[in-house]
Amino acid sequence: MKGPLISTVSELNDERLKELVEFYNETLGFCPNSIKTMYHRPRIAFAFIEMNKAVMENKGSVTSDLKRLIGYVSSRVAGCRYCQAHTIRAAERYGASKDKLDNIWEFETHPAFAPAERVALDFAVKASIHPNSVDETVQDQLRQYWTEGEIVEITAVVALFGFLNRWNDSMATLLESPAHQSAAELLKKDHWEAGKHQAE
Repeated sequence: MKGPLISTVSELNDERLKELVEFYNETLGFCPNSIKTMYHRPRIAFAFIEMNKAVMENKGSVTSDLKRLIGYVSSRVAGCRYCQAHTIRAAERYGASKDKLDNIWEFETHPAFAPAERVALDFAVKASIHPNSVDETVQDQLRQYWTEGEIVEITAVVALFGFLNRWNDSMATLLESPAHQSAAELLKKDHWEAGKHQAE
């Protein structure tokens, strides 16, 4: 691709939207360009931000850093480099340990991950591939560690990033400099590259 499919909206003129964008200033330190492309149709931007806030809200034992790691694993499986950069940055900002960040793809065996986290991340992988490979064994493992409400939270993160992966890969959304820096540093072991999501 030669560049983004559409341009970002440079000014978010709606005061209500500016208030909602504060969520991203906390999680990422900036407003994502994906929101600025959604804002060509403001209701989509509003609806997405509200959904994102609801999904990432903590109601059980699914921690903020685990949710971001689930988002990263899901995005990596889907191949969206833009979302990989965002989720790894957010996982770090929400307290994921260096051991977890450095060994995310060894989650099944690395001692940094608790059994419940391993099951959640395995579910994220299996729920993100096509065709979906969540079977009874995966379901039983998930139920062993997580409540029904927590399973809803975990599944919601995977589904939210399913939307974002398709949005940002199709749009070839420009990657913001802070997210690019985080991904280049934290994902160099995985040979991450921005690809079509060239940094601003």
